[in-house]
Amino acid sequence: MIINRMIAREPKPMPRMLPILAGALALAATGTAAAAANDVNIYSYRQAVLMKPLLDRFEQKTGVKAHVIYLKKGMIARLKAEGAASPADVILTTDAARLIQLDRLGAFQPLNSPALKAAVPANLRHPKGHWFGLTVRGRPIFYNPAKVKPSDLSTYEALADGKWKGRICIRSSSNVYNQSLIASMIAAIGAEKAQAWADGFVKNFARKPAGGDRDQIRAVAAGECDIAIANTYYFAGLARSKKERDRKAAAAVRLFWPNQSGPGTAGRGAHVNISGAGVAKHAKNRANAVKLIEFLASREAQEIYARIVNEYPVRKDVQPGRIVADFGEFKADSLALSELAKYQKEAVRIADRAGWR
Repeated sequence: MIINRMIAREPKPMPRMLPILAGALALAATGTAAAAANDVNIYSYRQAVLMKPLLDRFEQKTGVKAHVIYLKKGMIARLKAEGAASPADVILTTDAARLIQLDRLGAFQPLNSPALKAAVPANLRHPKGHWFGLTVRGRPIFYNPAKVKPSDLSTYEALADGKWKGRICIRSSSNVYNQSLIASMIAAIGAEKAQAWADGFVKNFARKPAGGDRDQIRAVAAGECDIAIANTYYFAGLARSKKERDRKAAAAVRLFWPNQSGPGTAGRGAHVNISGAGVAKHAKNRANAVKLIEFLASREAQEIYARIVNEYPVRKDVQPGRIVADFGEFKADSLALSELAKYQKEAVRIADRAGWR
């Protein structure tokens, strides 16, 4: 899988939520939630303001009113508590690890959609249609060009080398992005070698893991470490920030795509992940849920994603909109993200044993 994409501008959204369907929630609380012909209810890990341009267009095209409940925390607990009374029709979240956690909970129902199968590559969707990737994020290496040359870098595995001692920044292993990265390494090189890698990698940390992906990039720019691993989405956000200090931080670092060439797993490609969605198990408005997910994977919606959300479209026939930075062509790991489910628990154990907190 070769990806050649640009990053689009992300205008700062107005700080308001899309409407929440209070009536549906009230009915759900009594266990008598009913379908509404022109509604679709979304539980979203993604901020509603990021989805607003897409949902506005969906409403214009279909006449279906989209209602978003933003649940950055507590989505699983809420779904468990609501059970069959849940008003959720669509569940929207980021990272395959979260989609896998929700799937294990039984939060999704199968969706057999020819449109989605045609639009979303097989490795970016659940094999039985429980969830579908909608955008792609890369997780490359960012480095300080004053201290690191591109020729010094090669693979994720090489970051366990002693030459990087005291030079690496990365966020906590409790974050699903890193859990997915470790799981992908288990899939590629096996648990034993992944453990050896994690042991060496942790010894090379410049500081105790803290903060989010943006903070790791800022730390490289500030000279606190020489390299970091972070998602492209967050780097693009810094580059397009209205804060001068963030734009300067982005300008001070460079991006390197690891695992691009070499024998065996050395050339497997850079780790990528997704945002994705599925039809909720107890969806009362199933037909509208299907319409929404199919729309989000449509060419029109993918072009909106590319123009606004700073992520790569899943569709091969979609090009980005307004271009401000080219991350270049790169080879992406073709591992089926559903496979990460097999290694997720072991990934957490490996990080714990290595002392990656």
